[in-house]
Amino acid sequence: MDLTQITNPSFIKNLTKEQLTELAAEIRKFLIENLSTTGGHIGPNLGVVELTIMMHKLFDSPQDKFIWDVGHQAYVHKILTGRAGQFDTLRKYKGLSGFPKMAESEHDVWETGHSSTSLSAAMGMALARDMQGASNYVLPVIGDGALTGGMALEALNHIGHQKTNMIVILNDNEMSIAPNVGALHTVLGKLRTAGKYNSAKDELEYILKKIPAVGGKVAAAAERVKDSLKYLLVSGVFFEELGFTYLGPIDGHDFNDLERNLLYAKKMEGPVLLHVITKKGKGYRPAEDDKIGTWHGTGPYKIETGDFVKSPTTAPSWSGLVAETVRKLAREDKRIAAITPAMPVGSKLESFAAEFPERFFDVGIAEQHAATMAGGLATQGMKPFLAIYSTFLQRAYDQMLHDITRQKLNVFIGIDRAGLVGADGETHQGVFDIAFLRHMPNLVIMMPKDENEGQHMVKTAIEYNDGPIAMRYPRGNGLGVVMDEELHTIPIGTWEVLKEGTDGTILTFGTTIPMALEAAEILSEKGRHIKVINARFIKPLDTDMLDLLFTSGKPIVTLEEAVLAGGFGSGVLEYAEEKAITDITIKRIGIPDEFIEHGSVDKLLEEIHLTTEQVVMTMEEAINIQPSVKKESV
Repeated sequence: MDLTQITNPSFIKNLTKEQLTELAAEIRKFLIENLSTTGGHIGPNLGVVELTIMMHKLFDSPQDKFIWDVGHQAYVHKILTGRAGQFDTLRKYKGLSGFPKMAESEHDVWETGHSSTSLSAAMGMALARDMQGASNYVLPVIGDGALTGGMALEALNHIGHQKTNMIVILNDNEMSIAPNVGALHTVLGKLRTAGKYNSAKDELEYILKKIPAVGGKVAAAAERVKDSLKYLLVSGVFFEELGFTYLGPIDGHDFNDLERNLLYAKKMEGPVLLHVITKKGKGYRPAEDDKIGTWHGTGPYKIETGDFVKSPTTAPSWSGLVAETVRKLAREDKRIAAITPAMPVGSKLESFAAEFPERFFDVGIAEQHAATMAGGLATQGMKPFLAIYSTFLQRAYDQMLHDITRQKLNVFIGIDRAGLVGADGETHQGVFDIAFLRHMPNLVIMMPKDENEGQHMVKTAIEYNDGPIAMRYPRGNGLGVVMDEELHTIPIGTWEVLKEGTDGTILTFGTTIPMALEAAEILSEKGRHIKVINARFIKPLDTDMLDLLFTSGKPIVTLEEAVLAGGFGSGVLEYAEEKAITDITIKRIGIPDEFIEHGSVDKLLEEIHLTTEQVVMTMEEAINIQPSVKKESV
């Protein structure tokens, strides 16, 4: 069938099992072909095709609420709710989002992009339903990786305590982004192999109830026997102890198994947990064979071979540069340990893990635990390297503040994917970390101009022993600069003049340095000589250099690929206020007070006017402005 002709999922209700099987094959073919061009989360979506189809067959979206944890497995849901025709725009500027998006469809009832939120959201929707006297179903779909998140466990505890009517679907594919770790993963492994318990329980109950006259009483009295059987065969009834009726494990690719158990779940009172076993990447051999999470989310690829279409750059990736420098230093410094919350592949820590398995810790989707554990390591004289994406560091704010910076612990935080990341959109743009970290006492924040300075910053971070230090670095590859053989430290809080000038100064760092230099060149052609400074330490500021700039009386423009509110430019303004500076114009350029959606980084920068042209115009305005009109923002 032509999937682009689907307008809503109601057609599924009349399909036979044979037709459902054909539909599943069509969807897999569609996903494999389309994502080979656009890239996207292919592995998770190929794994939930039958599950998503059966949910739409037996329930009525959007009256019944489908809540996709993380949201990277919602492509099939998007296809069945009328968005297949937009898949050529997936994750592109102004195109289809890679995650559930309320503005796209009434069938997307919860927006997400981070892990472990579905159960809490579902609880809120279920409680609202009950208070409003409605009777719709609420179905959160959460993966076994996301279930390790503390927030998910908090929600399970509350749902079970309240006995709220809800069908929690545990999509168990043994993978999050990387292979899952932890004791809960082991519990689920036992449950996966406990199918023999279900058949034994059903047979026992059937036999008991067949006994004439006393069958019902004997069956009731045998509950303790069944419980003993359950403990014997399952060895840890985790979910039922939490108050859930546990169904499963069932085959997530078998329509009959899915239908039978979902229909049974609909009849149950109280919370039900339906344990569904799926195969991540099912239907595409390269994705099925993936053991380390490479096919969780990809760029474009060649369908026939599974080879990824890579950019021609020879420069190292930022993640790889940082991880390899840490590994190099770890050979000489046994204090160094590396921690990641379920991102060993994305953070390029596989080689570190292979060389130093006793000093590498993948804690699963548990950013809060990762941060505080790093603090604990630091109290014992270790030098933990916490590799974490900017967008996920948001989840460990209190641990950064309360456990690490307050105690002035020597933790090195590698803030990966800092700045705009593009296709993953507003839930993943790494533009908030400066604003939510800069006000924390005792914390150093820095960002290199290129990969050579980056390796020296890693050395600086490892050698720094006066509290926590964070290094921001962007997604993608470096600039391809010449790399020094010997590593050295950089004096904390020192900036670097990249271009001299007498008419004004651009203060910037990281990814916006090339933009600043280009703007300065354009201005020099107009007779304006602009100084460009690599403000590589965002905190502490280079106050000696700022004092000289203030003394010159020339205007300053701050430029950052981060939010303006509370950002680097705000820090410069604050220092100017402390020094009672009144005769200098300071203007700021950065991310405006809004969430930035998905699209190529270049398109997004253009949309928010974070461009060379804007820097030129802003500096010209600053030069011409009267001293009484100052400290404006762009």
